Amino acid sequence: MADERDSMSPTKIGFGILWSACWTGIPIKAVFAVMAMTMGLVHFEGRFGLAFLMLLASPVTVFSAPVIMAIYDTHFGEGIGLPLIFGASIPVDIWALGLVGRTFFLERLKKEPPHDGLGFAIWWRTALIGIVIMPILWGIVSKVTDTAISASHSLADMEALRHIFNTGLPVAERIGLELTVWGSISVGVLMVLSVIGVSVLGQVIRRMAENSRPAPENYQGLVTRWDLMRVPNDQGLLLAVLTGAGVVLSLVFWTLLPVTTPHPHECCQKPEVQAEPQYKPADALNQNTKRLAALTAQVEAMEKQKSDAKGPKDKGKGKTAGAAPSGSPANSKP
Repeated sequence: MADERDSMSPTKIGFGILWSACWTGIPIKAVFAVMAMTMGLVHFEGRFGLAFLMLLASPVTVFSAPVIMAIYDTHFGEGIGLPLIFGASIPVDIWALGLVGRTFFLERLKKEPPHDGLGFAIWWRTALIGIVIMPILWGIVSKVTDTAISASHSLADMEALRHIFNTGLPVAERIGLELTVWGSISVGVLMVLSVIGVSVLGQVIRRMAENSRPAPENYQGLVTRWDLMRVPNDQGLLLAVLTGAGVVLSLVFWTLLPVTTPHPHECCQKPEVQAEPQYKPADALNQNTKRLAALTAQVEAMEKQKSDAKGPKDKGKGKTAGAAPSGSPANSKP
């Protein structure tokens, strides 16, 4: 068992501490990120996923991110909120690395933590490694990605494959094939360089463990120490502080959210559309019956009016035809 701990690879050591520490501190760092976005201090836009990864690995990227932005003229986000988030992440990362580091030393390495400031000792070494490795990793991966994209386009334009791309392969499948070609190359290079960086960090931590004395307790004693490390001295005070911080942050969030929530301008407001009433067949039939009755009454009234108008005209014509003309020979005197 001791030989297995002594022969643990630097990659496993670095990955075991860094991965656990990142996910231990990310819930707290996410609160700062949400509050900064709510107050409008930072805008991630299309690189939100990349900025989240940088925030997740902030022990490595806390100082390397500004270096990358300065060297390669790139941006993970706009606004003063991004430096504030990384600044607030420093104490969180120190606490998370200290907690995970003490547990890893006792559980996996069975060594006593070197000193009380183990979190800070691991943090500044991790940040220093990130300043050196992350810009190199960024430059190499960017260059490899550009080259792989150009190579995938050249592959599609080859005479031997042009008839397949132009006639037999749909556009969606062609795009997917090109993404697979250059994406696989880029991801492979990124993984190799990331493993190298994690191995360097693991080598540094293993040197720290070599200078530490072995833990005197047996496995049961180590389990008791792991449990006691996570139990605060004043549990009531810790619970009150966490509850109060949660209430304050919730009030601040809901107070600022309506102000920063986008709303349509007065000139762009859509007209109010009223919902159509529910269709009822019985009411529709009754309305149609009433309309037919009203139309029938109107038609009958119009016909009666026409017949009444024809009566006086026919009587006048009859009287005129029955009367003798005044200039006829019968009425003239001899």
